[in-house]
Amino acid sequence: MFQHVRPVIAPYPRRPAVCHDYDPRAGQVARQIATLICEHLPQLVVEHVGSTSVSGCAGRGIVDLMIPISEQQAEPVQALLEQLGFQHQQHPDPFPEERPMRVGAWEYEGTLFRLHVHVIPKSSPEVDDMRFFRTCLQSDPELLKLYVARKRAIVEAGTTDPVAYGQAKSEFIKESFG
Repeated sequence: MFQHVRPVIAPYPRRPAVCHDYDPRAGQVARQIATLICEHLPQLVVEHVGSTSVSGCAGRGIVDLMIPISEQQAEPVQALLEQLGFQHQQHPDPFPEERPMRVGAWEYEGTLFRLHVHVIPKSSPEVDDMRFFRTCLQSDPELLKLYVARKRAIVEAGTTDPVAYGQAKSEFIKESFG
């Protein structure tokens, strides 16, 4: 579908959930991946979301990107991600194909950063929810402190399965925002 696209995204390494300190290089990785995607589909907006988009937010170190799309963009976006080397999720509870998430990895300064690319319909409330949560964490140091403490407590309690970890931290989000 796209000419001159070569796979540059590395395979996604599935790892146990841990809570790493914030790595400021994640922002540069997000910009590199956004640029890579927009070179081929310049009309897209690729946003850095999730813990790595918030300065000082500890977490798994996964760089989450969100691509809000129109219905007409779904097929070309998914085709491009595939050509770049992004993979389908390989765990028992993947996101549905109507709202896919693709995974991969990118080496930057000797570190392999895991990537989650969320392809979400523009009309979905999830787009605003992700932006809102990011903004709240960026603007409220106390909320950020509580969120990091919860994530560390989840891991310290022995939850290392990535899916179970994600479900446990989403409880904090529900508690904080209803």
